[in-house]
Amino acid sequence: MYVLCSPCILNPSLRAKGITHPSDIALFARSIGRCRKFGIDVVPLPCPETLYLGPDRKPGTFLERLNTPEFGTLLEGLCGQVNMIIKERGSPLCILGVNSSPTCGVTSTYYGAEGDKSAKRSGRGVFYVKFPDIPAQDVAEFSKYRIYLAAPLFSEAERSYNTVIAELLRAHYYEVYLPQDTGDNHSVRDKQEYAQIYNRNRRAIRDADIMVAIIDGADADSGTAWEMGYAAALKKPVIAIRTDFRMAGRHERVNLMLEQATRVVTDKNELLVALGVPPVGAPLPEQNST
Repeated sequence: MYVLCSPCILNPSLRAKGITHPSDIALFARSIGRCRKFGIDVVPLPCPETLYLGPDRKPGTFLERLNTPEFGTLLEGLCGQVNMIIKERGSPLCILGVNSSPTCGVTSTYYGAEGDKSAKRSGRGVFYVKFPDIPAQDVAEFSKYRIYLAAPLFSEAERSYNTVIAELLRAHYYEVYLPQDTGDNHSVRDKQEYAQIYNRNRRAIRDADIMVAIIDGADADSGTAWEMGYAAALKKPVIAIRTDFRMAGRHERVNLMLEQATRVVTDKNELLVALGVPPVGAPLPEQNST
């Protein structure tokens, strides 16, 4: 398995002058770390902007600096190189890009002001738009892969379903913390164990990028509800999966306080979509081209 990667993720010096911040470097490092953790090869793409404008360049939009026949010809040649990689290696997991880039943006790109349109538009950059059949993820989203899986764990059925969800997430290259796998799996505990479990789980929530919570049942499990509230207070994204068809109210699937603080999904496929796992062949946002 491999990803095609915007080259500036591996070598930030390729970016236009003055746009790279320490937070960007951290995102790049975490994304590469995710690939290393799961054995995903990272194959760098060529950098059209560096090849055309050189490494010592100021930021600019496509219309300002790249909207030329020569750049269009360069892009076509680079597309041929990328297609050769795909022919030799098969389809990649995805393309990793950097949003706002005129060439390598994923969901936003600085295309340039035109009429009443903003310079920054939705859609892929002018290089990535050449590969509409390959899923793409922005590096900021790809770097968020540590999941805390909150769920009731008091019966065999609950623990088995928790494991199913955890393995689904791991199969999509997420690191999953599941409390039942770390000792929170029996009823006979002394006070010291209580404190250890509480502190360990709280620390894991703080360390996580995302919380996934299972909230089936007539009402959400109280411990799961606490974990969801703590994650929300820490401004962590919370995705709640509820396969239970019962409604808590006229408009709520579950307690409204939980539902307002989370994104509620109803099955495993919706969960993957909510996490941003790019489905192959999914329709792309409005795109720009040369």
